[in-house]
Amino acid sequence: MNQAEKEAYLREYSILKNEGKPFFPYAVAKDSAMAVIVLLVIIFLSLMFGAELGPKADPTTTTYVPRPDWYFFFLFEVLRVIKPPVWTQLATIGVPTVCMVLLFLLPFYDRSPERRIERRPVALTAGILTIMAMAYLTYSGANAGSISVVALKAPSNLTPSETATFNAGKLVMGQSGCLACHRLGDSGNSAGVGPNLARVGLYLKPAAIASTLKNPTPPMPSFRSIAQQYPTKFKDLVTFLSDLQ
Repeated sequence: MNQAEKEAYLREYSILKNEGKPFFPYAVAKDSAMAVIVLLVIIFLSLMFGAELGPKADPTTTTYVPRPDWYFFFLFEVLRVIKPPVWTQLATIGVPTVCMVLLFLLPFYDRSPERRIERRPVALTAGILTIMAMAYLTYSGANAGSISVVALKAPSNLTPSETATFNAGKLVMGQSGCLACHRLGDSGNSAGVGPNLARVGLYLKPAAIASTLKNPTPPMPSFRSIAQQYPTKFKDLVTFLSDLQ
């Protein structure tokens, strides 16, 4: 914008400002009326539908899938996408902080006097891309799979019965909380205290795997009770780990 355009804009703005209405009480009255309407709608919805209460928290469960509130789904998805542990702080603290700093500094680095959005292609494009990115991340975060599910397909050389056993053992592993300490493919904790189990079947035979599960090295919990109470599930788990080669 050159000097002539700037002066024309300032003259036009001065005329419109003189012809307009003061902020108080006109704008304040409108904002107050809208605030009352929103408050009444919230009260009406709370009286009609109530607040949904979930079951009591169970600290012993290993199948609970934590989820943030819906307006944090985009940040939840960013943290899920940025998997290396060294970048965890960047995903949880760095990204929101940088975005907030850029928002607060907006009046300092965006000095354009133009207010019509169609005349500001850069700002319009940046705003649309930001909204689209947050919408996509929110949708992806809302539909993210459970952290207790092992995202691993059965080998193609297995028979149908062996594939069924493989999937059953995979389910047992996910429900037992193994992914909190172990890494397996794209699932699990890469910074956990347990080793990567992607090829455990190459190094340990089924008998050794079963023995390790029953008599593990701390802090790994013992699977002896599962072997006694649910021998089929324990066998499926051993078979599943044996097939990881």
